[in-house]
Amino acid sequence: MWMGGIVKHLANLTIAAGVFIFTKLYAEIISFNSIDFEGSNLVNQILVMAFVIQWIAYIPAFLFKTEKFYDLTGSFTYIGTILFALYASGSLQNLKLGNIFIGLAIIIWAIRLGSFLFLRIYKDKKDGRFDSIKTSFSQFFMTWTLQGMWVFICSSAALIAIANPSGVPINIVFILGLLMFIFGFAIEVIADNQKSAFRSIPENKDSFINEGLWARSRHPNYFGEITLWAGITVMGISTFEGMNYLAIFSPIFSYLLLVYVSGVRLLELRGRKKWGHLEDYQNYKKNTPKLIPRIF
Repeated sequence: MWMGGIVKHLANLTIAAGVFIFTKLYAEIISFNSIDFEGSNLVNQILVMAFVIQWIAYIPAFLFKTEKFYDLTGSFTYIGTILFALYASGSLQNLKLGNIFIGLAIIIWAIRLGSFLFLRIYKDKKDGRFDSIKTSFSQFFMTWTLQGMWVFICSSAALIAIANPSGVPINIVFILGLLMFIFGFAIEVIADNQKSAFRSIPENKDSFINEGLWARSRHPNYFGEITLWAGITVMGISTFEGMNYLAIFSPIFSYLLLVYVSGVRLLELRGRKKWGHLEDYQNYKKNTPKLIPRIF
């Protein structure tokens, strides 16, 4: 029995190590022309910063067996790394407006999402996803390490742009990306607010939402999330050259994570288990796209 436990712990720690190594290699490849800050590559410094914040936060989280500040820590990491990138690149001191706008877009998104998720877990008292995870030191550590990868890869296109010696030009491509970000951000906020309002009605407690944006997509909030990260990538893409273009993986990673790992996949399984026997839910799934909202 105890051997099985040791094997599981080793497997989780191996996955955590693999996640860090993969993200480190990704950072090395995409940051070949990043500026240096105090003698070392800025993007690589930010990579280390993103993971170290998670590992430090993991310690009290595991000691108190709580997940309550997991999402909040993720948002804080986005904000901290972006502010550091802006400062270290001289964007704030030299008023590089393209860099500042990209940074502000991520900071605004992180503040909104972090506070929304924190208030939700504060209201619900817990996040059911962590019930079995937080009691295992290795699995919980792996989860925090995965959050470090999420923060870095999702923001990697923006970080590469901010760390470019020339800075981000404000051109037609930048404006297109900004419009994509605003559109995606608005979709995510509206969808989250509609679901919160629906859930606040007592008689809807055990019902699925099929109104507002949720009548056009089964997961409009995730569509908005993927769209806004694609927009941020487009905002900075004018600075890309050579291997920088691999940072296009940023919105692709967001899509893969939300659709096939967490988010959509888990909610679809939960919905099938909870409402799969209902004809209304079967019709809802049949007539409503999984991700991209139908226009009519």
